[in-house]
Amino acid sequence: MKPGESFVGQPIRSLQTMLRVIAEDGGYIPTVVPDGIYGPGTMSSVAAFQRYHGLPVSGVTDQATWDKIAEIYDLAIVNIGKTEPIEVLFEPGQIFRLGDSGPYLYLTQSMLIWLATDHLTIPEPNHTGILDRETAEALRAFQLLSGLPETGELDRNTWKNLSKQFTLSAHHHTADPSR
Repeated sequence: MKPGESFVGQPIRSLQTMLRVIAEDGGYIPTVVPDGIYGPGTMSSVAAFQRYHGLPVSGVTDQATWDKIAEIYDLAIVNIGKTEPIEVLFEPGQIFRLGDSGPYLYLTQSMLIWLATDHLTIPEPNHTGILDRETAEALRAFQLLSGLPETGELDRNTWKNLSKQFTLSAHHHTADPSR
């Protein structure tokens, strides 16, 4: 929930949206409905915010209160907002081969290590950021399970399949932590 462009010219609704996010994150102020009306609920939430943050308690949003709400909102939106996916951008035709290194390979190795707990045929690679022999073997095993060409190399198609399987596995384990 962000006060976006639709709230331009609607400072009360923006304030209420920020207060709602702060309430969801911290629980120390009453939740308000962003209705654009500075009524008793908004005043109560602002007063509770002011009290908590050591500001003069008036229930009125002065500049110091607005600035503090905006500051705390920026922190809170990270905590309650949806996590953004990492988008890996391969150059056209880019392939990571034996001996290559880079940050994508750290991610690849992390995902393969995770998937190895579910799929015993995938050997755990080293976590080095280098496409070494162990990583190539883990990639081959993953490619075999995924019906991909068993190259032991990391290309766009292997990355997409690896990302998808990792996400499904991680979500499954989060939904059922007993596994």
